Amino acid sequence: MTPPPSSEPGGLATFNIHHAFPEALVRGMRSSFLKDSDYHHLSQCETLDDVRLNLSETDYAEPLADMPTLMPSSLQKVAVDKLVVEFQYLRSQAVEPLATFLDLITYEYMIENVMLLLKGSLSGRDINDLMAQCHPLGMFKDSVMRSIPTFESTPRGYADLYQTVLVDTPVGPYFAQFLQESSMNGGSSRNVLEEVEIEIIKSSLIKFWIEDFTAYVHKLGGETAALMGELLAVRADTNAINITLNSFGTPLNEPAMRVSDRKRLYPAVGFLYPAGTSMLADVADEDELGRVLDLFPQYGAIWNIHAAGTGEKGIDDAFYERDVQMNELAFEGQMQFAVFYAYVKLKEQEIRNLVW
Repeated sequence: MTPPPSSEPGGLATFNIHHAFPEALVRGMRSSFLKDSDYHHLSQCETLDDVRLNLSETDYAEPLADMPTLMPSSLQKVAVDKLVVEFQYLRSQAVEPLATFLDLITYEYMIENVMLLLKGSLSGRDINDLMAQCHPLGMFKDSVMRSIPTFESTPRGYADLYQTVLVDTPVGPYFAQFLQESSMNGGSSRNVLEEVEIEIIKSSLIKFWIEDFTAYVHKLGGETAALMGELLAVRADTNAINITLNSFGTPLNEPAMRVSDRKRLYPAVGFLYPAGTSMLADVADEDELGRVLDLFPQYGAIWNIHAAGTGEKGIDDAFYERDVQMNELAFEGQMQFAVFYAYVKLKEQEIRNLVW
């Protein structure tokens, strides 16, 4: 797990000594977000050339200028690359404990990349195609990325994958924790990766990342713990709700597996933990899930959108809207690190909006 911070972020009198410049940068970068007027004009576009024209007066003008033909995939790549360049510059200006905080943000993308490579290798997809889909913020060395899919589909091969490759990555401790937990529940660390579905492994790793990130920000204390702790708590609850909802119709919803397997995927943090997650472990269908979420007003309203089934807005859209509102509020706090996480997540949402 991530070691405890060597120092505190500092308060009103000391924060700016070490972190004023990167905080000023990220608050300045906030001005680059597309405005309501930009979205209004983009919604009126009939062709991709119209989209390019409307983006010519935004921060995307320079990277788009070198593109002969605009396509949704190329627009997404340009936008993601722009985010990566900005984030890496922020990281280059950071000192502890902000440096570790920014590194923790990237661990989520590392987990997603590793699982993408593992899943792609099982279906025999080309490594170059898989690497092209990996998120740049979660990349390892090229040799490490290419070695991940080159294991044999045997218990020994999966064990060697962790021991020789994943153990040296920043997310290695999460894999170790997953293997240990799985072996303690009657499995073997040498065959657990072969027997468990990739999505279940990914949910477990994201759970450990959320718990580790939460522990780190609480050790930082102050405004960072208050704001970032709330963002991570909501993220943990969202994961628990989605895991439960997506388990319906799968073996994870069988009575014997709800407590033994599904409950273990719920993060041990968040507003739902522990009472809410204990109740989620017992639900068998959407009606029971709705009754549990009705006990938590902040999630009952979101669930009602899903239950209405109008098609105009799904539960994911409702979660995205809630996340945007919370991330925007993070910028209202002063002398804290949550603004860096909020900036990355708001940029991600902007990219989704552009591609859509």
